Amino acid sequence: MKAQPLLQAPLKRRRGPRVAVLALVLCSLLVPFAFLFDRAPSGGGYVTTEERHRQEVVLPLVDHVVVERRGRGGAVSGGRQDAPEKISRGSSEVIHRHAPEKRISKGSPGIVDQHKQIDSHSKPKVLPAPKVKPSKAAAESTRDPREISKNTQVRQKGAKADETEKAKACQLEFGSYCLWSREHKEVMKDSVVMRLKDQLFVARSYYPSIAKLQGQEALTQEMKQNIQDHERVLSVSTVDADLPSFINKRMEQMERIIARSKSCTVDCKNVDRKLRQILDMTEDEAHFHMKQSAFLYNLGAQTLPKSHHCLSMRLTLEYFKSSSLDSDDSPSGKFNSPKYRHYVILSRNILAASVVINSTVSNYKEPGILAFHILTDAQNFYAMKHWFARNSYKSAAIHVLNYEAIILEKLPKYSIRELYLPEEFRVLIRSIKQPTENTRMQYLSVFSHSHFLIPEIFKYLNKVVLLDDDLVVQRDLSFLWNIDMGDKVNGAVEFCGLKLGQMRNVLGKTAYDPKSCAWMSGVNLINLDKWREHNITENYLLLMKKFKIKDEQSLRAAAFPLSLLSFQHLIYPLDEKLTLSGLGYDYGIDEEVAQRSASLHYNGNMKPWLELGIPDYKKYWKRFLVRGDQFMDECNVNT
Repeated sequence: MKAQPLLQAPLKRRRGPRVAVLALVLCSLLVPFAFLFDRAPSGGGYVTTEERHRQEVVLPLVDHVVVERRGRGGAVSGGRQDAPEKISRGSSEVIHRHAPEKRISKGSPGIVDQHKQIDSHSKPKVLPAPKVKPSKAAAESTRDPREISKNTQVRQKGAKADETEKAKACQLEFGSYCLWSREHKEVMKDSVVMRLKDQLFVARSYYPSIAKLQGQEALTQEMKQNIQDHERVLSVSTVDADLPSFINKRMEQMERIIARSKSCTVDCKNVDRKLRQILDMTEDEAHFHMKQSAFLYNLGAQTLPKSHHCLSMRLTLEYFKSSSLDSDDSPSGKFNSPKYRHYVILSRNILAASVVINSTVSNYKEPGILAFHILTDAQNFYAMKHWFARNSYKSAAIHVLNYEAIILEKLPKYSIRELYLPEEFRVLIRSIKQPTENTRMQYLSVFSHSHFLIPEIFKYLNKVVLLDDDLVVQRDLSFLWNIDMGDKVNGAVEFCGLKLGQMRNVLGKTAYDPKSCAWMSGVNLINLDKWREHNITENYLLLMKKFKIKDEQSLRAAAFPLSLLSFQHLIYPLDEKLTLSGLGYDYGIDEEVAQRSASLHYNGNMKPWLELGIPDYKKYWKRFLVRGDQFMDECNVNT
């Protein structure tokens, strides 16, 4: 009787481990099925592609400013041409309201690791094939034709909207390069070859998984045969013209095989990984090539053409060979006389300055009262001087000055001793209310640091007209001298699409009127007496100290806020019809509008003397180009 409890105690101790073992075996059988059928959108389980898409949270960034300084095309300089600078600061103000949206995806992390843990202990389960749905063509054949047409229009509209969004995103990152590349888009000669490669990669992605399925031996063999056929064709074909005549049938056959493979239940992890690899590789490669092309585009926009460089060198050598070297460089009385109409041009480009002067003189009723002052750098001074000595522009007087020598000898107290041309900035503007519709890009050109020393250089003048060297004059500008600007200093065309109140983060803590409009250089009527009276140059130097100037890039970038702040409440608005801007980046300017404008401003990267220039607008510039010069023919400038 006493031995019975001793026998029962061990039996009770064994019951717990048995239950635990049975539970573990049952869990090991159920866990793979749970992961195959689980659709829970929580962060710890398997998340399908559709669920990830639905959980994608779009957070629009706060509007911020992006000011991008653009290089001047065709400038000859002793130093290197730096790439455009981009300044980005978080704020609610806008020079550019074109911020990309930040996308955050939930549930994505950890998916691959979980699969590794599960699949390492279990073989893929073969599930019954899902029911094959009728094809789209069969479904649409039973629908109303009007409904089909309506859906087609909706799809086309959506495709256009996507293309517009891509174009805007491209302009945000690469600027006018996107406009240029779209206009010069070449027809693909290997589009069918690319489709063959895409089919081949998709088929290769599915083949290992299909080969493991039981009962799919025929599909496996057929897919293998088609993969080999595609490889054989691609090995001898690089463009569409090399493809055999039966290639369309092969492509249709491969499409059917891929569709059958997609209908099979396979291990999606391997297929997904391979397809994502090619997607990432393709996107990275495309972005790399776009960055490379944009760099070369900007390099071409900032480089003087070889023929222009040749012309400059030949003129410089000829100057030192000629007797003009010993001539008197002192200006005649007409260059200081208030009786003449004085125009000032800052330029390093001989032909650009020549076109500005020639177009102005050709449209002037009394060219004998015109006096042009060209400020250039030391490198181009002698070439510029010899060019205008050997070419006459009716009876207009032309005076070439070495800006750097003047600052060094007569104005040594100023630190800005290098000649700076008008600075150009790319401005992206997006409406807060309709961000996808009202997005536009503008190029604003403003005064450089060299402009603020003009009153000191021309002490005996009381009024001048400043002309940019990328300008073509088409009308008589004599009416400018009859304008009474009152107490204003700078007569300019205003750009009220951008106001100072939208640029608080760019303008700093300096006091300003938020309702004041931005303005543009190009054709500017300057009252030098009022300039000196309002101490514009001194105020400009004081404002410059408030900005952190670290290097030349930051110095040139500061020209934008300094120009806008220095002439606050001192801008006299000129008629918008005086200057038509955008011929250096806008392909959509109407020809009639261009012909009616008093002047054409080629602001932007695509200057008319560059190969990148917009072909439809080059004719206005070439019309005033000097013809028949010996050096131009020898340097092939006309071609």
